[in-house]
Amino acid sequence: MEYLEEFDKLKTKVLKYILFKKRTEHEIRQKFISDEGELLDDVIDELKELDYINDEKYIEKAVKEFINLNNLSIKEIEYKLISKGIKKGLIDTYIYNNKEELLEYEIKSAKNIFIKKLNLQDKEDILNYLRKKGYMEDSLKIVMQEVEE
Repeated sequence: MEYLEEFDKLKTKVLKYILFKKRTEHEIRQKFISDEGELLDDVIDELKELDYINDEKYIEKAVKEFINLNNLSIKEIEYKLISKGIKKGLIDTYIYNNKEELLEYEIKSAKNIFIKKLNLQDKEDILNYLRKKGYMEDSLKIVMQEVEE
């Protein structure tokens, strides 16, 4: 009986945490590190079965949010997701399956940054800045063609 009480208590705490804002499994484990062990594993397993914890859906939601709010390269998106503790294999699969959409977004983002900085810096400095941020050379070539038109 005590196990069920502890399980329900921890499950309630975890649910409050993930209902406030979507979280990855890694973030949940980090937050409840003091509850580490079989009980936390059981709670996470149950919440996964109920689809409250789903790293694949988290990736989709996070990428949509990044696209709507930021100018990022695909590499920066990947780093942000890795920092949330998402397995690289899941991220790679998402990027592979959504390559066209992400490439369009990367080109648009690079162009936005390029145009914004054009009056402040010369073209080569802007390109170097974008390279450091992880923009692909192919994306930068397209941006340069579009800007020069």
